[in-house]
Amino acid sequence: MIPALATLLVFQLLGEVTVLATAAPVPGPVVGLALLLATLALRPAWLDAIKPTAQGLLQHLSLLFVPAGVGVMQHLQRLGDEALAIGVALVVSTLVGLAVSAWTMVWLMRRQPRRNGAAR
Repeated sequence: MIPALATLLVFQLLGEVTVLATAAPVPGPVVGLALLLATLALRPAWLDAIKPTAQGLLQHLSLLFVPAGVGVMQHLQRLGDEALAIGVALVVSTLVGLAVSAWTMVWLMRRQPRRNGAAR
């Protein structure tokens, strides 16, 4: 388990270093995860070594949200002060997401060939 955790942390570190070196507008752990994915594609045997530890982490993923919840509670006054802006941003972003998803679905359905005489 320790070598697998070390591997995951090394890839996170590589992602952080890459982001700092390139000033990319992407979080370091995301870049590290992409590097890990590329490495696993090139060396599939590593998957067997990392998989049990990764599955264990995923089973307890909810614990990783506790610090974020504590941070929200520490800034509760600020959230109250900016409730209108946060509410508007949530509603607008939800509506935009729904609209883009619907338009994408319509576009994909139009590209899909007819099957068994079903009407579009």
